[in-house]
Amino acid sequence: MRISKKYVIFILIFLPFVLLSVTPLEAGLGEQVFETVLPNGLKVIFLQNPKAPLVTFQVWYRVGSRNEPWEKTGLSHLLEHMMFKGTEKTGPEEFSRIIQENGGNLNAFTSYDYTAYFENLSSDRIRVAIDLEADRMQNLVLREEDFRTERMVVMEERRLRTEDNPQTVLIEQVMATAFQIHPYRWPIIGWMEDLERLTLDDLKAYYRTYYNPVNAFLIVVGDFKREELLTKIEQAFGPIPKGTAPDQEKSKEPPQMGERRIFVKKEAQLPSLVMGYHVPNLRHPDGYVLEVIATLLSEGKSSRLYQNLVREKRLALSADSDYSLLSRDPRLFFLWVDLLPNKEVADVERTLDQEIERLQREPVGDQELEKAKNQLEASFIFGQDSIFNQAMLLARYEMTLSWKAIDDYLPSIRKVTPEDIRRVAQKYLVPDNRTVGILVPLPPKEGKPGPERSSIKEHIVR
Repeated sequence: MRISKKYVIFILIFLPFVLLSVTPLEAGLGEQVFETVLPNGLKVIFLQNPKAPLVTFQVWYRVGSRNEPWEKTGLSHLLEHMMFKGTEKTGPEEFSRIIQENGGNLNAFTSYDYTAYFENLSSDRIRVAIDLEADRMQNLVLREEDFRTERMVVMEERRLRTEDNPQTVLIEQVMATAFQIHPYRWPIIGWMEDLERLTLDDLKAYYRTYYNPVNAFLIVVGDFKREELLTKIEQAFGPIPKGTAPDQEKSKEPPQMGERRIFVKKEAQLPSLVMGYHVPNLRHPDGYVLEVIATLLSEGKSSRLYQNLVREKRLALSADSDYSLLSRDPRLFFLWVDLLPNKEVADVERTLDQEIERLQREPVGDQELEKAKNQLEASFIFGQDSIFNQAMLLARYEMTLSWKAIDDYLPSIRKVTPEDIRRVAQKYLVPDNRTVGILVPLPPKEGKPGPERSSIKEHIVR
């Protein structure tokens, strides 16, 4: 929820005026969002926004890679692919064609915690999306031929996006080392060996278990009449059997008992360094403090990491941090650096440690802290610049805790003090609580071009 750098100057000058004329979502959601639950357990969440005759219709399933059993990784993402292969009413690939013929666009995505599907359409075409999504929630046809084809597509996707990209491999290995019990330790796309073993029966069982009303919710944001839309949803989704709510609790990752360190030797142009610290999420008040810390360290060219590693010491091509407040279970607070040529990883690591020690030792100045809070507040506001983004924000909060927790974000950020930052840095950002990953470049194999240079930040999975 951090702002694009192009807004920084605007934020610092004009933020007080922006906050005086906030939209309903910024002012508080309590009186703006309507929620109900159908008799079959399907939760429906509405936010009316009549600024344009458009709607975004989204179906979120509480299933992601964290729900996959051991040795069957990649099921969630593969099932997402198969959801476009048709039902008894809708033939293969017809789903996308129908939405596009009605002037809409669509897509889907899978994460550690969820799988989501959406259609953006003109308001008068909303019934098309409702009927199609209700149909494939219960009537998906899973064919062996389609399964084999899509499994090959996913395996090729893994080869291109992961195995041929050294930064992605590094992040994947850091996650697998930092988490020893929790399923965050395996990648969303799955391990290649597991993908090769998956069967159509595995996919059918997974669909039956997780794709039902009691394990899903609908988000609709845009220009509509609530009672009319609710009637249409009840007619389409109401007859679907409730199903059984699957167990969503996962084994808690035990406290780390010392620093873990891995080296990844891979064809690459330059070294990279990643540090991942175990930290809490939205369910703990320290999560808001970590949001502020991440902003202090890496938001914009005036941030601490950029000034020290990139501008002053000229050790790095880029230096950044990443923190996911909105995750079902606690994840990692990342620091990462893409080194410049002929620079030493040891020097970079020493400089990162000094920056963390500075947070632990010195109170953040009032002006620097206020700037970080302004950046977060403006990012929170500008991040709601479309009905699609409003729906995404509601859904991600609902997945983590509840959409109602959105109203706590700005007040909680405003409450963060310099002492909170020192305390949280001292508690979580310590060597015994981290996993360090170092990419050791190897020359390209004979006859094979070297991988393209990219930033590690591009490969952190939110």
